[in-house]
Amino acid sequence: MTSPTKPTTTSFPPPEVLFVETKRVMCDGGGGALGHPRVFYDIGSDGFVDCLYCDRRFVLKGGPADS
Repeated sequence: MTSPTKPTTTSFPPPEVLFVETKRVMCDGGGGALGHPRVFYDIGSDGFVDCLYCDRRFVLKGGPADS
């Protein structure tokens, strides 16, 4: 099974932003049966990461993207 591809640019804000305290995050879409497979991401030097399935954005508290 392959991950969906994400467009390189977008003019829309993420549908949901979650502020987290760790650089390693997990996303399952949050919808139970309506969610998506559980995936793990590492937040990089830009201070955030977007889920490739549901576009949920995880922002590291105190990081460069936390404003």
